[in-house]
Amino acid sequence: MHCTRPITDDIHYVGSSDRRLALFESAFPIPRGVSYNSYLVLDEKTLLLDTVDKAVAPVFFENIEYLLAGRKLDYLVVNHMEPDHAATIRDLRLRHPETEIVATQKAIDMIGQFFSEETAVPCRAVKEGDSLSTGRHVFSFVTAPMVHWPEVMVTYDSTDRILFSADAFGTFGALSNLFADEFFFGRDWIDDARRYYTNIVGKYGVQVQNLLKKASGLDIRMICPLHGPVWRDHLEWFIDKYQKWSTYTPEENGVLIAYASVYGDTENAANILANELAMRGIRDISLYDVSVTHPSVIVSEAFRFSHIVFASTTYNMGIFVNMEIALNDIKAHNLQNRTVAVIENGSWAPNSGKLMKEILSSMKNITLLEQGTTLKSSVKENNLADIQALADAIASDLVV
Repeated sequence: MHCTRPITDDIHYVGSSDRRLALFESAFPIPRGVSYNSYLVLDEKTLLLDTVDKAVAPVFFENIEYLLAGRKLDYLVVNHMEPDHAATIRDLRLRHPETEIVATQKAIDMIGQFFSEETAVPCRAVKEGDSLSTGRHVFSFVTAPMVHWPEVMVTYDSTDRILFSADAFGTFGALSNLFADEFFFGRDWIDDARRYYTNIVGKYGVQVQNLLKKASGLDIRMICPLHGPVWRDHLEWFIDKYQKWSTYTPEENGVLIAYASVYGDTENAANILANELAMRGIRDISLYDVSVTHPSVIVSEAFRFSHIVFASTTYNMGIFVNMEIALNDIKAHNLQNRTVAVIENGSWAPNSGKLMKEILSSMKNITLLEQGTTLKSSVKENNLADIQALADAIASDLVV
C-alpha cells in the first residue's frame, strides 16, 4: 500500500525508510536506520526528483503510481547517481519509458556505467544555471561537485523557494515524521546529522563552502535532502552547523578524550584527566574507548570539539591498532583547527606518543600541546602531576 505525504499542494514525498540496514555504505553503523527521499511534482508536467535504494523500491513505485493516477511521468531529475538514490532508475524507465532524464553530463555518463547507455535515453544534460519549467514551477540547477560525488547537482524551485539539496543537509535515521520541526531535532537528531556530515562529506569542506555560497544567493524557504527530515523552519540553525563543519570550526568549546587501553591503565589516566578537567569547571567532556566505539563516532566528535586528547598504549612498537585506525580516519577526513595533546603508555618501550604526534603534525592547523605524559604500565605520582598540568593547560586555553 502506498505511503506518501504532501510537501506542498503539488509536491509530494514518495520515499521511504529502511530500519533493517545495519551499515550505511557497508561502513557506518546506523542503529536507527536511514531514509531514502524522493519527491514527485504534479504540475502541468510531472517531475520526479531522484529515485531510491532497491531496499524500499516496492513502496516507492506504489507511491508514484498512486499519485500519478494514470498520468505519464514527464521528467526524472537525477541530482546524485549514488545507488542509494539511483538504483531504481532502470526499473522506473521500464515502467515509464516516456520519462526524460535531466542530469549533469557526468551523471548521465554514470547511468551508462551502472546500467546501460539505453537507460539514459531520452536524456537532457544540464549545466549550472539551466532551468526547466513544468508549468507553475520553474526549476534551476546548481552544480555541487564532490558534495560528495563529482556529478552532483542540487535543484532549486523558484516558485515555492525549495532547495532539493541531494546529500547536503542529510542525516542518518529512519523517518516517522517527515519535517525536522516535527522532531526534537537538536536533542534526538543532531548527533546522527553530524556523524553523517563528517563521515560522508567531511573531507570536502571547500566544496561544501562553494555550495553554501551559491545557496546564499537563493531565497530558500525549504530544504528537501535525500536522507533525513525536510527543513521548513529554523533553516538558519542547520545551515550554521554546515558552516561550522565545512570550515572545520569547532562546534563546541570542550574536550574529546579518546583512549586505547588493554588492561585499564591508560583508561585510568583518561578518567583522571576527565576528572581534573571537570574540577576546573569544564562541562563539555566526552570520553570514548576506541576499541568499543566505531571510528565514525570518533570522527564526528573530533569535528564537534575544540580540544582533543588521544591516549594510547604502545602495541607492537606502534600505536594500538584501534587508535591508529581512528587517527588515520580523522586525518583522512581533513580535520583541522584543533588543539590536541597525547598520553602514551608502554611497559618497556613507550612509542605511541611519538607516532601519534607524527600523524597529528601532518594535519592542517593542529596545535600540539607540550603537556602530556608517558606512563610506564600504570599511573604514578609523577604522571598525576603531568595530567594535572595538562588539565591546567587545556582549561586555560578554553577560557581564552
